[in-house]
Amino acid sequence: MAGNAPWLFLSPHLDDAVLSCGALLEAQAKEREIIVATLFTEAQPSPHTRAARSFMRQCTIPDAGELFEARQREDRAVLEAMGVHPIHLGQVDALFRRRRKPPMVCSSAWDRLLPELTHRYPTYRFDIAMGRIAKGDYALIRSLGAAVATLLAETEAELLFCPAGVGKHVDHLITRQLGQGYPEHVVMYSDFPYDVATAPDQRHMSKMGFVPWTWDTGLNAKQARIREYATQADALFPGGNIPRKPETYFVPAPVRAG
Repeated sequence: MAGNAPWLFLSPHLDDAVLSCGALLEAQAKEREIIVATLFTEAQPSPHTRAARSFMRQCTIPDAGELFEARQREDRAVLEAMGVHPIHLGQVDALFRRRRKPPMVCSSAWDRLLPELTHRYPTYRFDIAMGRIAKGDYALIRSLGAAVATLLAETEAELLFCPAGVGKHVDHLITRQLGQGYPEHVVMYSDFPYDVATAPDQRHMSKMGFVPWTWDTGLNAKQARIREYATQADALFPGGNIPRKPETYFVPAPVRAG
């Protein structure tokens, strides 16, 4: 917390940084330059899987292109109002990522009839949320790794924040993998609201030598910021009740003298 060196936050999607770190972001933006780089900020045209169509219905915008344009606008408006610099890296969200080489039997007619055949993660429950990164994403990870290296060099960030992977969403796990490539800089944040129902993997953190640290200042303001993500808030928090939960971070345990 000392000093005023820049911090770089890696956000899987166009709300995750504020959902998980909004209170710390807004407080520290008064003291230092804060950059939020969001990785998965685009969709692809239809046909879409059943999981993607369900997501768009929840967001009340049935066109994927229009939805993600709205989400980008929301994210820029919220972060800039907080004094944070947003960067969108333009990769496709897991719900919409297509296979580079669809099955040979998959014609355009089959694609329209059963688009799950042409998508890298056909379902949410059994693919995206299972914690298994598809081999087809390895090239994507290499490309994102180069982008993160460039951002670290350009921003001269002292700390690199990435998700802890609570909830096992593949986009969050990819983002965690990128952050863990910089052990001298990395701080991991607990993924909200996944961590309301599922606790972070304390055993994994302990094996890494990381310990939890919490931030609880500015949580009321954070709830208001979350509501500014109008396309997402109602879907994430039916009934409008956003839990007032302190933010949890994982940092390397201090080395004891002697």
